[in-house]
Amino acid sequence: MQELTKAEEQIMHILWKIRKGFVKDVLEQIPDPKPAYNTVSTIVRILETKGFVGHTAYGKTHEYYPLVARPDYTKFYFRNFLKGYFGGSFAGLVSFFAKEENLNLEELEELLKELKKDQPDEE
Repeated sequence: MQELTKAEEQIMHILWKIRKGFVKDVLEQIPDPKPAYNTVSTIVRILETKGFVGHTAYGKTHEYYPLVARPDYTKFYFRNFLKGYFGGSFAGLVSFFAKEENLNLEELEELLKELKKDQPDEE
């Protein structure tokens, strides 16, 4: 899997939301000022080439749908972000946000409690 550009990511968020649709359906979901139809069509085809999107053909028209689930891309993206900015250290990430957002002890404890819920039990 590869990281998406901002434009590709915007299109994927729309496809994850609508589940499947034609280029015109995707275009309707983009806020103003809207890009050209051909621009959206090109981005969708690039996403298809990258393996993120599939399609069903109806004559010359194509209905597109995501092949990569949103949680899978989120996990991939976050791991790359963590690796790139914090050397893969989750503790470094938490430390950064604790300092930048002035988290208090109660908020840090709540964060740790949430993290422990997601961890498998150790025996």
